[in-house]
Amino acid sequence: MHLRLISWFFIILNFMEYIGSQNASRGRRQRRTHPNVSQGCQGGCATCSDYNGCLSCKPRLFFVLERIGMKQIGVCLSSCPSGYYGTRYPDINKCTKCKADCDTCFNKNFCTKCKSGFYLHLGKCLDNCPEGLEAKNHTMECVNIVHCEVSEWNPWSPCTKKGKTCGFKRGTEIRVREIIQHPSAKGNLCPPTNETRKCTVQRKKCQKGERGKKGRERKRKKVNKGESKEAIPDSKDLESSKETPEQRENKQQQKKRKVQDKQQKSVSVSTVH
Repeated sequence: MHLRLISWFFIILNFMEYIGSQNASRGRRQRRTHPNVSQGCQGGCATCSDYNGCLSCKPRLFFVLERIGMKQIGVCLSSCPSGYYGTRYPDINKCTKCKADCDTCFNKNFCTKCKSGFYLHLGKCLDNCPEGLEAKNHTMECVNIVHCEVSEWNPWSPCTKKGKTCGFKRGTEIRVREIIQHPSAKGNLCPPTNETRKCTVQRKKCQKGERGKKGRERKRKKVNKGESKEAIPDSKDLESSKETPEQRENKQQQKKRKVQDKQQKSVSVSTVH
């Protein structure tokens, strides 16, 4: 009886050890399949890892790998960052990096902005713009060269000379046109927008109100000269105003003597004849 109890004890013990080993191997397989999987993910992650970040994203979010030093971390975003384009698949929405010469892109074959040193043309990044195109300054996008455009000539102006339309026979007339389209950097420059030519008209006298600017200035100068002459008194008048009454009487006597001397000379000459 005692031996039977001992044998049953060993059978039960061996059975329990077998069950424990099966549970342990099952746990090791599960850990190898999902290492460090965390159930409390944040930032839009559906599943995540403490070491690798997001492993999958919630619906409509894009999965992208961000490099931090030597390590890449999975991140879930509402839209792809600059330099990436988004692609939606049934099981995952993924961000893929643009080509090396492309700064931003719509997909892998269509660039929307090139990196410095490249020129954008029809979704491609080129070393130079094709013939007939030039680079737009800010976007570095190849666009058509724009040449200058001008309007038709306006009619010739009336014949004038020194701002007047009268008082002359030969003068000049002018006509102008407007710039409709200014040229781009490599476009053809604009032609002259004004022309002058000589003209001949029948001379006609200027009316009072038709005097030219220079004629009005000459008239003004003459008037000013006349006023200045009237304002300045004669030097003889100034001298006479400074003389005393005695000096004036002496001068009158001297004049009388001169007259008498002339008369005597004329009388003596007549008696000699």
